[in-house]
Amino acid sequence: MSSHEFEPERPREERTGDPVDQSANRPSGRHPVNVGHLVMGVAFLGLVLVWGLVTNDVVELREHGWVLGLPWLVAGALGLLASVVRGPRDRADTAPPGTPGRVSGWN
Repeated sequence: MSSHEFEPERPREERTGDPVDQSANRPSGRHPVNVGHLVMGVAFLGLVLVWGLVTNDVVELREHGWVLGLPWLVAGALGLLASVVRGPRDRADTAPPGTPGRVSGWN
């Protein structure tokens, strides 16, 4: 048996100083986008779309083989756009000087 005494669960509104409840400190709205996930997700959906068009005989690859490259081009363009919109707001840039992994003196 354990000698720990457990406190009954309280509603979130009644909790004070709860380390899990950081919702009041977090800004709502936009969040960082993982560009790799975005690119691969768009490429996958595009390839599924092309596959559906080919299997339903809407597009014939002998005449329209260039359609296979479109998902990669669209995914790459969205990845570049997401990188530009996100900007240099990387975690390493917001780390305080002296943090391991951050190069200091290059600013």
